[in-house]
Amino acid sequence: MVCGGFSCSKNALCSLNVVYMLVGLLLIGVAAWGKGFGLVSSIHIIGGVIAVGFFLLLIAIVGLIGAIHHHQVMLFFYMVVLFIVFLFQFGVSCSCLAVNRGQQEALLNSTWGMLNNKTKTDLESQLNCCGLLNVTSSRTQFELDLQNCPAVCKKGHFCNSCGDMMLNHATEALKILGGVGLFFSFTEILGVWLAVRYRNQKDPRANPSAFL
Repeated sequence: MVCGGFSCSKNALCSLNVVYMLVGLLLIGVAAWGKGFGLVSSIHIIGGVIAVGFFLLLIAIVGLIGAIHHHQVMLFFYMVVLFIVFLFQFGVSCSCLAVNRGQQEALLNSTWGMLNNKTKTDLESQLNCCGLLNVTSSRTQFELDLQNCPAVCKKGHFCNSCGDMMLNHATEALKILGGVGLFFSFTEILGVWLAVRYRNQKDPRANPSAFL
């Protein structure tokens, strides 16, 4: 059977969705592991990661079932949702690759302001730092965070700010995240192309007189 045939398209689409299922299960497992070991206590962060993993798992299951049964409606729903995810992920990935240091600082400040005190102290303990950025515009918040900081370095009367530590690795991390996201976004457009191609192919084992 040549690669452009019905069976090849079906197997390729099934394999791609199995990979998506594994990635979804991995996200759910990592979130549960982080919660279990106390690395992150914020229910919003844990819930967000689990929701993304569950959504990816659900879409992959829909695509897998649609591919196995050559179900026209499920394949149409699958390729529409996957194309929307591709557009969103492609935009986010390009933004990660294009962001500069000033934008990174603004993003950190806005994110830090949305975190509750428990999450902040967890990050300070894990990174062994205190506060976000010791700058004039956020000096009051920095001093408040410094008072509540549980990091070990505080006993030595000198702690690096968490913002400086994050920014030192932010550029590299954003490049990695943007590159990985960009790679997976192209696998999603590959999935859309496979779904469209497979959906329009005739099942050789089907009844020739059937409409679909």
